[in-house]
Amino acid sequence: MSTRDEVLARVRRHQPAAVARPDLPRFARAAATAAQAFESFTAALTQMGGRIVGPPADGDLDALVRGLYPDARVICSAVPELSGNRPLQGVQHARDLDDVDVGIVRAAFGVAETGSVLLTERELGVEAIGFLVQDLVVLLDPASVVATMHDAYADPRVAAARYAIFMTGPSATADIEGVLIHGAQGVRSLTVVPLAAAAELGGGSA
Repeated sequence: MSTRDEVLARVRRHQPAAVARPDLPRFARAAATAAQAFESFTAALTQMGGRIVGPPADGDLDALVRGLYPDARVICSAVPELSGNRPLQGVQHARDLDDVDVGIVRAAFGVAETGSVLLTERELGVEAIGFLVQDLVVLLDPASVVATMHDAYADPRVAAARYAIFMTGPSATADIEGVLIHGAQGVRSLTVVPLAAAAELGGGSA
């Protein structure tokens, strides 16, 4: 037996008895309508450097994204509502996304308290799309916003996810001479488009 195996075996033998996790309080807030929750989400997101852009009246998301980012050359989409020009299905390695200008994903839900959006492996497809792209566009059903982070962590989608992140605005740091810099460790901008999924709008197949 190697030294490593011996140490691990001793640790396993001396583990304390398992105890049940304590129940976490929900810290319930006064009930809010979906519209009020989304309004709070919008305010928190804006405060954290993100922005809300309304969906196009004609339903043309491609044109919307092109209008928001006219200089973008590579657009990679993880949603069926928008095609882009870099198929996500062809991405084999995270580094394949290092030249993407705009990434488009759909959030599982939003959090009114912090302006965060939940992204899991299901929504991202390839985790790196949430970090290597220059600008990130997030589609969010405005009816899918929970009140607090306590509510968010209680959502079964969080526990079921292999990978999950609550993204709150674009990457930012103010460590360098006290100047706020966006995009230092991740996306330069985060834009949320309030839009229900096609299936929820009646556009999906049975």
